[in-house]
Amino acid sequence: MKINPVTLIITLVFLYPVLRGFLFKFSSKDLKIEIDDAGRNISFIIAIISGIYFGKKIFIQHDQGIYKRIYYYIPQQILNYLENNNLIIYAIVIPITVFIIYRIIKLLLDILNCVTFYPALDSIEKFLISKGNLFKRIIGMIFQLPKAVCYILLLTFILNILSMFNINDKLNGYLEASRTYETICKSIVIPVTNSTIAKNLPNILNNSFRIVIREANSQKEIQSNASIPLKQFDNRKAVVYYNGVTLDEGVKSNAQINKLARELGSEGTETIDKADNLYNWIGSNISYDHAKANKVLNNDFNVSSGAIPAFETRKGICFDYASLYVAMARANNLKVRLITGEGFNGVSWVSHAWNQVYIPEKGKWINVDTTFYKGGNYFNNSRFNLDHRNAQIAGEW
Repeated sequence: MKINPVTLIITLVFLYPVLRGFLFKFSSKDLKIEIDDAGRNISFIIAIISGIYFGKKIFIQHDQGIYKRIYYYIPQQILNYLENNNLIIYAIVIPITVFIIYRIIKLLLDILNCVTFYPALDSIEKFLISKGNLFKRIIGMIFQLPKAVCYILLLTFILNILSMFNINDKLNGYLEASRTYETICKSIVIPVTNSTIAKNLPNILNNSFRIVIREANSQKEIQSNASIPLKQFDNRKAVVYYNGVTLDEGVKSNAQINKLARELGSEGTETIDKADNLYNWIGSNISYDHAKANKVLNNDFNVSSGAIPAFETRKGICFDYASLYVAMARANNLKVRLITGEGFNGVSWVSHAWNQVYIPEKGKWINVDTTFYKGGNYFNNSRFNLDHRNAQIAGEW
């Protein structure tokens, strides 16, 4: 049985302080040093959580309450720069916020330790003088558990950030396969750092998007991977299948879809209004099909995929969402694309599909992701490229 390196590292990082506590027994002097170290770790973890949370609330979401007011008082020149350079928020603004919060929390913990924990430890050491070595070792091990928890949380935060910035594709694969890392991320890291968006994304996005390319005549499989550079097959006699169907089959429409799409489009005057109406309808009326996602994850393509099945069942996965958007956009004579690439679900990068629609009034294509609708605003959003990458045009109409 193959051991996942990420799971192994997390396990060893947790066990190290626990075993060390068992081997070196309980010592008031040593434990005070350990508590000071633990205080640094706790301060750092709280600072990371708070810094990322408040940084996103102020500089990315800023849609309500005090965050909106703070954002309002930031000079427009700075806001314009941050809008065009989203990564600066993560690379500079949030780290500065984290450092300031860290220093404040560490000072408070130092005061608390001097008043409470340090005197208590001296009393415990006096109590343990008459106890056996095994008992002292067990107590030493127990007192190291908080430090062990801090270590794995800190490591998980670091791995999560590395995954977000795509440091290494192989690492991303290990992270995706590690159940331990996934559990810690979903239970602790994601809920406290990404608010509503990340709480929803792990439930609406997994690696359930498959591209299979076969030879046109023999149907022999050439390649199977959602991150295939599709352009390399443009001039070959090959057929590309998305979750078991061709692109033409996936975006095929019917009279009911066209009728509703035109009704929605008629409610808008500008192209961007029509496109936004379609985005809102699909996002609020189509639910993520977890059963279908599990089948596709296990390479079972005995499922209906595309615009029509998604419209009729009101369920689907990312390719179905994107296909339905294409069908509805075409019914309104909007220029539209189906894009394949990867999306970040808060844990790792996974195969994904979304759309681009052309806005002639602005002379540009804008990004639209109806699958992510329940996780936040993904219609022409400035942070779109933070959790979408490796975009390829699968089709344009």
